Amino acid sequence: MKNIAIYTSKALEFLVVIILAAMSCLVFLNVVLRYGFNSSINVTEELSRYLFLWLVFLGAVLAFNENRHVGVTFLMNRLSSKQRQYVHLLTDAMMLFCCYLIIDGSLIQFQLNLVNFAPISGLPLGISFLASVIAGSLIGLLILSRFCFNIVQLIKGGQ
Repeated sequence: MKNIAIYTSKALEFLVVIILAAMSCLVFLNVVLRYGFNSSINVTEELSRYLFLWLVFLGAVLAFNENRHVGVTFLMNRLSSKQRQYVHLLTDAMMLFCCYLIIDGSLIQFQLNLVNFAPISGLPLGISFLASVIAGSLIGLLILSRFCFNIVQLIKGGQ
């Protein structure tokens, strides 16, 4: 199971690097064409916006996987070990519910906007909402696995 998580994380990292490189090339090309040749490729602006959106959501999944999100610990530091475990379970349950809300709302928006198309590239606008569906699903799976691990640790009495 750990190998699957490692390979998935590496695949996401690779995808984020590819997206960042593509976005950088598109923007650089457009800047050179605009200032050097007084012309530009219109579709690059739209594509770079889509790529940036996907970059943000996939980066959020990677940050959550590595526990690099912002955490406020002034209250947690004052709790005992057992109380911390209960608070972790509570916050994981709340975050799992938030992931459900994100997935549900984004899926509805994805379906509604699949028939609307971007003015320049002609891509369906629903693609942008698909990023939050995928990110919410992946973060939800990470939370669910951590939740189960914490429950097992709480039952065993470990820390």
